[in-house]
Amino acid sequence: MPHLIVKMLPGRSEEQKRKLADALTQAVIDSLNSQDKSISVSIEDVPEDEWTRKVYIPDIQDKPDLVYKKPGYDPFG
Repeated sequence: MPHLIVKMLPGRSEEQKRKLADALTQAVIDSLNSQDKSISVSIEDVPEDEWTRKVYIPDIQDKPDLVYKKPGYDPFG
């Protein structure tokens, strides 16, 4: 029962978010042989001035073994 959480900067439309959720759902179906009914996707808008504190530090920096695609930026450098 995969549940995906996407955190991103605000500014995308509801249509863009739905398209992303659909594409991610299809990717999970194709990659993990999951069923559509078992997949859920949530999208959280995080303001840019809160990104490092709310996303980068707790989800990327503090959990490097869980990050399968690392970002190409460093908010401290």
